This record gives sequence, structure tokens and C-alpha cells, in this order.
Amino acid sequence: MAPKKDHSVPLRAVRQLHRMRTFYAAAVLLWAASAAWVGWEHPGSRQMWVSALFTLVFMGLLSATSLWLHRLQGTGANKPAHHAVRGATARRHVSA
Repeated sequence: MAPKKDHSVPLRAVRQLHRMRTFYAAAVLLWAASAAWVGWEHPGSRQMWVSALFTLVFMGLLSATSLWLHRLQGTGANKPAHHAVRGATARRHVSA
């Protein structure tokens, strides 16, 4: 009989969201540093505004990823499957 719920999908999603959140955080830092550097060298230039735009884009992606990760972790995606918990509690209640 096939399991009713596939618990590996949320676990995979959580792992991938963790990796993407790290990538987006690094991109935000990189583009913010680029915007600051170019803004210092050439204030108001097109390169500064493009760097600032990419910083905002990656901030939005980081925010969305963090929100999805928070929602997935709130649903108990990292908890053991129900049948594993039931088996562990059943063994404790066995009388000797």
C-alpha cells in the first residue's frame, strides 16, 4: 500500500529554499557593495542605478524565499512522519 503523504517533498523544498536564501543573501551583499562602490566613484551614474535595482530585486527574492521557508517550517515539514511517531509511542505503552 502506497503512503498517503510524501514527506520528502517538503524536506527537499526546505533544503532548496535554504540554499536559495543563502544565494540571494550573497547576491544582495554583492550588489549593495557594487552600488556603494560605483555610487562613490560616479554618483548618479547609470551603473549605480542598475546596481541599486539589482540590490532591490534580490532583496525581494530573499524576502519571498524567507517567507516561504518560514511557512514551510511552520507546517512541520522537518518533523518525522506520523507513522514513525505512532510506532515510538506504542512501544513505550507496552506492559511488561
